[in-house]
Amino acid sequence: MPTRRRSGLAQPLVGRVRPVDLWRCTATGCRLVRVLRVAVVDDEALVRSGLSLILAVPEDMEVVVSCDGVRAVDEIAQHRPDVVLLDIRMPEVDGITVLGQVLALPEPPVVAMLTTFAADDQVTAALRAGAVGFLLKDTEPEQLIHAVRLLATGGSVLSPVVTRTVIGGYVAAAGDPEVVELIATMTEREREVLALLGEGLSNLEISQRLFLSVGTVKEYVSTILTKLGAANRVRAAVLAHRAGLVGSG
Repeated sequence: MPTRRRSGLAQPLVGRVRPVDLWRCTATGCRLVRVLRVAVVDDEALVRSGLSLILAVPEDMEVVVSCDGVRAVDEIAQHRPDVVLLDIRMPEVDGITVLGQVLALPEPPVVAMLTTFAADDQVTAALRAGAVGFLLKDTEPEQLIHAVRLLATGGSVLSPVVTRTVIGGYVAAAGDPEVVELIATMTEREREVLALLGEGLSNLEISQRLFLSVGTVKEYVSTILTKLGAANRVRAAVLAHRAGLVGSG
């Protein structure tokens, strides 16, 4: 697996999304639709069922895994979802452990954590372990669907009420005095892209905002992650907040 290095420590570049084309049929006929495969991992069957029902509504999504943490790694390895929604706290095996095992799989999926409490101290640990998003379990259905699509297109997802915990916990705990200095070495365009990463925008949304091609945005994001020594977009996003490139929302 490719890695990025910072201070001599290798950090894996994790997460891949490869949607499949499936036939979707209605009363007016059938057509091919690019479908995102989603996994829902939670120890509570009621939560799994509720989230799965919501994600089964859009024609461009399919829940291919719905299970508890004990079965999660095997199920994900078998069904190869594009996006995983993973409960951060489970009784038999904790979400951080499952996260590490999932990201160690060949061509791992994108993983966002599900949490009940905005101030969950495990959010910081999950970010360090490679999670690219955090959602409260009571997220509105429309927001949940949008979040999955955003994750699939390279965006990061932070529920607003979780953002303060992530920024204050992860960034403050990291206490990296070099962040502002590193950002100062970036070009004006790189800082613009970083600020939009801090807003949680996907590559497509950034390209539309800055009138750039998606490919160009990907190159900027790769350069930014390398300069910051950040393993993923969420880490870059919170550093953008810490450096004052993004409003304090």
